[in-house]
Amino acid sequence: MSKFIFKRILYGLLVLAGVITVVFLLFNVLPGDPARMLMGQRADEESLRVIQKDLGLDQTLSTQFVMYLNDLSPISTHSLDETHYLYLDNTKYNYTKLFSYGEDNVLVFKKPYLRRSYQTKRQVSDILFDYLPETAVLAIAAMLFATFFGIFFGVITALMKDTWVDKTLLFGSVLGMSIPSFYSAIIVSWLIGYALPQATGINWFNMTGSLFEYDDLGNGEILKLRNLVLPAFTLGIRPISAIMQLTRSSMLDVMSQDYIRTARAKGLSFFVVVVKHALKNALNPVVTAVSGMFASLLAGALFVEMIFAWKGLGWVLYDALTKYDLPIVMGGVLLTSTIFVIVNILVDIIYGLLDPRVRVK
Repeated sequence: MSKFIFKRILYGLLVLAGVITVVFLLFNVLPGDPARMLMGQRADEESLRVIQKDLGLDQTLSTQFVMYLNDLSPISTHSLDETHYLYLDNTKYNYTKLFSYGEDNVLVFKKPYLRRSYQTKRQVSDILFDYLPETAVLAIAAMLFATFFGIFFGVITALMKDTWVDKTLLFGSVLGMSIPSFYSAIIVSWLIGYALPQATGINWFNMTGSLFEYDDLGNGEILKLRNLVLPAFTLGIRPISAIMQLTRSSMLDVMSQDYIRTARAKGLSFFVVVVKHALKNALNPVVTAVSGMFASLLAGALFVEMIFAWKGLGWVLYDALTKYDLPIVMGGVLLTSTIFVIVNILVDIIYGLLDPRVRVK
């Protein structure tokens, strides 16, 4: 089992290394001068040169890449200045010194440094983690909704195979998987907020917003769970369709097995046969799919958050893109990729514990 876990972690690190390389190369070939973004259009040339040196933009692309890896790595190497302090320590790192080597070099342990925002000068990691909880709440709510109804409808379609109920639900699932989340958000907001506001009791003014909002009466932040309903429903449309079809396929395969016929022959009730014997064994591939979908929801909520004014990670990334604040965009891509990789590693390990056959692959 330890060898299996080691291989999964190694594969995850290789994926992250590829993502870091692609992100760095992609954003460093885009036009624009980060130094001028930081200083403004009226900055003098001397100030621009100082900022470019500070950001490492005066170095070759390969040197910049090595510096970027050094910033991201938890264990990194740095040079000491003439006063024996870590260079730029007060603006970049909170670190723990491991040991010194050479005349003026030191190896340190620190949290990954994602650079600073061009607009606010705040550390990117602080900005992202301020907004990440909102996206996590939205993704969890959407995934719980999709998992419950996806499994429920999947079992129904499997038990009523080839009936009009089965065909209707399958048509709806194919339609749900075919529509992108941003288009679903537009349709849902139009249908519920504009076309049917009297029937739903919801209009455009009370169906958007974040989980916490400031009270107009000056009572500080208050919890607004109703703002979670529509974005969670919209974000869950695609995964509920995939989970339903996967559950249906797995249930049909399990229901044809010999042990199901044996359970029926024993005189067990229909409910016990379906829930205890069939559904329990049909959920293994569903668990794997749900975990992967959850990780992707964290990255795919951008347009849904924008349409419903949900101020999460997608909202801050969209805002950074419009302002050309590249460090936030790069940090957001790396953060969501890291979450995706970690979730998939954990799922592989759990799946290996549940099914020993997976460990020998």
